[in-house]
Amino acid sequence: RVRDKNRRDYPYQVRLSIDGMTCQNCRRRVENALNSLDGVWAKVDLGQKEADVLLKAPPQRETLRAAVQRAGYTLLDMKKKIV
Repeated sequence: RVRDKNRRDYPYQVRLSIDGMTCQNCRRRVENALNSLDGVWAKVDLGQKEADVLLKAPPQRETLRAAVQRAGYTLLDMKKKIV
């Protein structure tokens, strides 16, 4: 679970395209995997097969990829979001 839900504490934001998610359990697994990372707050849009990720530190593609992979899915793309 995300402890810090103050959006101002997360200066970085990326959007991840994720392959393999088909249901609400998939969404939950990916969110839990990403949210288990320190300084990360993620919300998954199952319909778009994307995760919006807020970060306290600059995004590390390999760290995010590994978390998605541990959940059983594939990170296809990572784009910085401009807020």
